[in-house]
Amino acid sequence: MIHEECGVMGAYDFDGKDVAIDLYHGLYTLQHRGQESCGIVTNNYVGLYTVKGKGLVNEVFNKDNLSTLKGKIGVGHVLYGYTGEQSDGVQPIVSRYCKGSMTIALNGTITNYNELRSELEHRGAIFQSASHAEMVMNMVAVARTQTHSAEEALLSVVARLKGAFSIILMSPKKLMAVRDPYGFKPLSMGKRNNTYFFASETAAFDVIRAETLCDVKPGELIKIDDNGVTHFDAAVGKKPAQCIFEFVYFARPDSFIDGKSVYCARIDIGKELYKAAPAEADVVIGVPSSGLHFALGYSYASGIMYADGLVKNSYVGRTFIKGTDELRREAVSIKLNALRGAIEGKDVVLVDDSIVRGTTSANLIKLIKDGGAKKVHMRIASPPFVHSCPYGSDIPDRKHLAAVRMDVEGIRKSIGADSLGYLPIEAFKNVGLGDRFCDACFTGNYPDGFSEKD
Repeated sequence: MIHEECGVMGAYDFDGKDVAIDLYHGLYTLQHRGQESCGIVTNNYVGLYTVKGKGLVNEVFNKDNLSTLKGKIGVGHVLYGYTGEQSDGVQPIVSRYCKGSMTIALNGTITNYNELRSELEHRGAIFQSASHAEMVMNMVAVARTQTHSAEEALLSVVARLKGAFSIILMSPKKLMAVRDPYGFKPLSMGKRNNTYFFASETAAFDVIRAETLCDVKPGELIKIDDNGVTHFDAAVGKKPAQCIFEFVYFARPDSFIDGKSVYCARIDIGKELYKAAPAEADVVIGVPSSGLHFALGYSYASGIMYADGLVKNSYVGRTFIKGTDELRREAVSIKLNALRGAIEGKDVVLVDDSIVRGTTSANLIKLIKDGGAKKVHMRIASPPFVHSCPYGSDIPDRKHLAAVRMDVEGIRKSIGADSLGYLPIEAFKNVGLGDRFCDACFTGNYPDGFSEKD
């Protein structure tokens, strides 16, 4: 498995009501995007109020500390700690400088981070973490001393950033959201009565009974202050390249990304998967949670009965968090168990979103066969991973990818499947996920000209 993105959220209440509870519920909804740390910072024009720490949303926040978060403006964040990076930059990050205060929450990866950070350090900047958000905040603070407004400063910084990012920034009296010019990372705006919200996924609006107003367009900055809502278009000649894996894995199925239902896309991908890789079997099952709707689509197209063949323990973290193959095997056995009554004595189609190293797939297949299945036909709802991702998806170096080390038949043997089939790359176009999306992890076609190191 690969890990999820971070999740960001912001709120601005024109009636002056506290926004902390809405941010808390929104972060709960975005918890799947980051499980290492979380935080909320609010602003009541007088001061900033912060609660953040390591752990899940329900571990960091409680009734008492939520009551301390006063203010009509606020920013929230859930973090996944990226493999190989220090994960000591718990967000949102707060800074106080000559123009007042600034709070930032970032989802994404700045690919020219080292270059920009080195430039700041040579100018005397001091960093407390390896967080990309902290580096961006330093850049905005410098730019703000040379511009007339916070939004002008943020736009000037965005023009220098490379990579994939959605940013929410709070100044003393403004809330701003900006999306990178390619639109790699999702970001939407919603509204409930006189409160406006930004969130990485629209599902966060549903839980707080807000309506989705629009997506933040690639390259767009939206500012909210006492004068209202203002849109700034900063994109110049960029072709949108939203991350295809938002639909394959990252996003909740009840979210809409750039106006398209994640659930419907996954059902349609499952149907395309059957067309490309049919199998004769008695039952179709999906790997919880990301494989379930692909499996439903596969079942619809094939006419093979769908069943819940794996029981998930919801209190165990994702297997990709574990650092060794042995720990991943242990995590799989704790996290999932075969539902023997659904699969015993049957030929099974097992549908999952991807194969990265192959270790998790091998453990799943063994689990299902130990549960009594006669055969397991593995079907993958994406093409083979053959390239790394510099944009924050934490896909390992190419040498660790199963599809780089082996052909399809070699992978099949290594994971113990009776057959193995992948979704062909052209199938994405058939479900409306074509030219506007980044598929570099499958094709090596990086939209911003990134050069992969072997």
